[in-house]
Amino acid sequence: MKQWIGRKPKVFCIGANKTGTTSVEMALKDLGYRMGDQDAAQALLESYGKRQFADIIRFCKSADAFQDAPFSWHYTFMFLEQAFPDARFVLTIRDNEDVWYDSLVRFHTRIFGKNGAVPTEADLRAAKRAKGRTAWDNMNIRHEMIPGDPYNRDMLTAYYRDHNRMVKDYFRFKDNLLVINLKDQGAYQAFCNFIGSKPLYEHFPWENRTN
Repeated sequence: MKQWIGRKPKVFCIGANKTGTTSVEMALKDLGYRMGDQDAAQALLESYGKRQFADIIRFCKSADAFQDAPFSWHYTFMFLEQAFPDARFVLTIRDNEDVWYDSLVRFHTRIFGKNGAVPTEADLRAAKRAKGRTAWDNMNIRHEMIPGDPYNRDMLTAYYRDHNRMVKDYFRFKDNLLVINLKDQGAYQAFCNFIGSKPLYEHFPWENRTN
């Protein structure tokens, strides 16, 4: 695998939400990376929906590293890799699709649900996000939602499987992808070695954890 000496490579964390992406962001900040402004990145979701990846590429010149939407959604990584061939790509994963699904639902229940209940379509449509969009709008840009059943397990686990499969297939003859489960022994050291940085800790700093 290519080793980086001197300059920091641009890094994209392209794992789905609730795979430890916020912890990767924290680790990158501690290693001196300038992270992309995620609030500003929300303005790119409409560009993503229209598959206007040139807008996203221009934004990625503003910092050293990026994670979360739209950088971690289907297809974006292909255009980013073409635009930044020296970049490093990190696919964060969970033990399996059900662990990921349960974590996602718990997290959304905490921020969008009422009285501890899994959010309904109405809850998501009432949750205002950036640019006048709702949580439902943002999720529907990523993948077509099922009316009345926003947390359909088959739909969401299929999205998770498809995303990981697409990433692995695209990079299978390349050396600029690291697939990593943050809880595995030695994950942090492998991550630091991959991006050419000296480890600061023994393990990843956990952030935004909901199990």
